[in-house]
Amino acid sequence: MRVVLVDLHPHSDPVTPISLANLAAVLGRLGHRVDLLSLSSGRPFSPAGLRRFFAERRPRLVGFTAYQRNLYQIRAIARMARDEAPGCRVLIGGPQATFLPPAALAALPEVDLVAHGEGELVIRAVVEAIEGGPLTTAVPGTSTRLDDGVWERAAAPPAPDDLDAYPSPWLDGVLDPADWDEAVMLGSRGCPHHCSFCVTPAAFGPAIRAHSVDRILDEIEVVARRGAGRLWFADPNFSYDEQRVHALLEGIARRELEVRMWIETRADMLTPELLGLLAAAGVHTVALGLESAVPRVLERSGKAIDPESVGRAARTALAAGLDVELFSLYGLPGERLGDALATLDFVRSCGVAIRGNSNAQQLQLYFGSAMTRNPEAHGLRPLRDDLPPYLAPGDEFETEWMSRRDLEEVRGAWRAASVDGGRRIVS
Repeated sequence: MRVVLVDLHPHSDPVTPISLANLAAVLGRLGHRVDLLSLSSGRPFSPAGLRRFFAERRPRLVGFTAYQRNLYQIRAIARMARDEAPGCRVLIGGPQATFLPPAALAALPEVDLVAHGEGELVIRAVVEAIEGGPLTTAVPGTSTRLDDGVWERAAAPPAPDDLDAYPSPWLDGVLDPADWDEAVMLGSRGCPHHCSFCVTPAAFGPAIRAHSVDRILDEIEVVARRGAGRLWFADPNFSYDEQRVHALLEGIARRELEVRMWIETRADMLTPELLGLLAAAGVHTVALGLESAVPRVLERSGKAIDPESVGRAARTALAAGLDVELFSLYGLPGERLGDALATLDFVRSCGVAIRGNSNAQQLQLYFGSAMTRNPEAHGLRPLRDDLPPYLAPGDEFETEWMSRRDLEEVRGAWRAASVDGGRRIVS
């Protein structure tokens, strides 16, 4: 079967499409022909070019990674695919699709399937169902539009505890490191914490599942030998397991791999010994989740960390020669204008430059987070009631403690303090 998988970043430069590449690796092992199409402001396709692309390939399935920011573009491209490849099915997955409310399905006439389960399992079930003929029942792990136009949802297959059960797009040649200035790696999934603004625990579960150390080292070696050697680890908590992270970092040194890595971890897991290993292995930047410098604000958001421990970790990492980024949000429950400005002062007091991911952003209300499920219970007031049902409020809200004018003042203060004009690298 011919399958086209589309990664779409309409307002930013292209990034390694690791999630869709994982699916392409599964399909490749099953003998399907897969085109992985990466679209962005840096790699534009004209509408005419997209139409020719779909007309030439005639895919039976077109899949998209859906985000809040690209749903309109996905709908337009899906219509093109349907026009040029009559009979093709359209699947959306990813963060936005996973938690779409039922009302959203009827508002997406271009879409046939919405993935709710783990992508590697869902894509296999979808291609098997399409090869079997008309869709008369829901495909496992999806909401499926049946031939009579009615949507039906089926439970997701159980996900494996060992992620090595899935093939690697780097090792299988789906992704060529030479094509990318920076390679995105994903060594683990899941998060045991319960921050009410975050969708990760709901998407992947509270238990952390991981690839083996040897599997990750093999991938790093491919990128180091064939590409630029720049790695961006998308793991929510790179150092969640002390023994494991030590084995990984020591393995990089043992294999004499020359890499430059960006990682994210929790401040309370950074020890001087670990910082030394990180630096020796080629880590150049450590990103830490701060969110707010005010403990009572963190408590209301379910963020179980002491801001002072974040400050100590940031200063220690800087002293060890690593760059540091601090993620922070404003507009959190219980946060007043002075609290939000205090977080800016705190970041500066740590010696962290306000650039890249250290530029704060307003809290975003996305489907899947506890705050979005019940914003009023968290003191958040969405400002629009005319959004299509497939879009969440995003940043269009105010709170019991901060008006829109207050939120704009905080945004302006961060932008004035920024050394790169408020440009964020990761959202």
